[in-house]
Amino acid sequence: MEIIAVEHITKTYRQYRRFPGVWGSIRSLFTREYQEETAVHNLSFSIQEGEAVGYLGPNGAGKSTMIKMMSGILVPTAGELRVLGNVPHLARKDNAMNMGVVFGQRSQLWWDLPVSDSFDLHRSIYKIPDAVYEKNLAFCMDMLSMQEFVQKPVRQLSLGQRMRVEIAMALLHEPKILFLDEPTIGLDVMAKDQIRHFLRTVNREKKVTIVLTTHDMKDIEEICPRLIVVNKGELVYDGSVAELRRKLGQERQVVIEFREEPGDINLPGVMLLQEEGLRKTYLFSKHETGVFELVSQIAAKYYVEDVSIEHADIESVIRRLYQQLAAEQQTG
Repeated sequence: MEIIAVEHITKTYRQYRRFPGVWGSIRSLFTREYQEETAVHNLSFSIQEGEAVGYLGPNGAGKSTMIKMMSGILVPTAGELRVLGNVPHLARKDNAMNMGVVFGQRSQLWWDLPVSDSFDLHRSIYKIPDAVYEKNLAFCMDMLSMQEFVQKPVRQLSLGQRMRVEIAMALLHEPKILFLDEPTIGLDVMAKDQIRHFLRTVNREKKVTIVLTTHDMKDIEEICPRLIVVNKGELVYDGSVAELRRKLGQERQVVIEFREEPGDINLPGVMLLQEEGLRKTYLFSKHETGVFELVSQIAAKYYVEDVSIEHADIESVIRRLYQQLAAEQQTG
């Protein structure tokens, strides 16, 4: 079942033009000139019930604007948008009962109250039946290990603990859609892993539709089989992570452990990604020369202790996509 339908959506902002300098400030008092900025341009896609979709793009690509239109906070300038069969900005109250939203930089929690009080308030606002509330709370408490801090004031929680609470609260009323904006930003590895595992479980077992915006490609790789990529408000890719990797994943990550410092290695198609002493990670392009041939060239010149070869991760694939987009803009 189609749960989100976006058809030729455009969103433009009208802004006052500011003139520079003191005289410019005076001029602005008497002259009103406007300039329009397009955040989303003629965008179309649909999302089916139970999908987990990563919504990606560079900074300024219009991601947050689209999320706000889907949640009913902003009104599109043109096009047709339906979420749960409704026009979002005209049915904000109805849609809110079936929607959860988590923004990594903003909190829905009461800062001075214990976590349990925020949960109780959420139960009252959404009129969650007691049996449903207790069942969902127990599920979240167990999956997110919140027992040790559920009675603490929110202000005493670590960032990782607070994000677990934010995500749990967004799911207590059993929403059909969960919008997530940078849910793992600033978290340590253990906290990220726990949240990713929880979101995968919610999506697969409870069939909650997930729309995730993030700059952490590991989130996408572990949660979302499908990617929507936008650039300057326009759709540039809509498909599976596997297909994008097949098209653009013409790279290998090679970890080489040297016996002594090799210095700079200047070979076509080889780029240094990470250094950990004598252990170095390189990105090898398959288009240049065979990976084994390049490794052999390095081993012939330097003392190599160990080598491991891996497929390029999704971050490398997305980086290549952005590089292609930048190149197309320069030539276009």
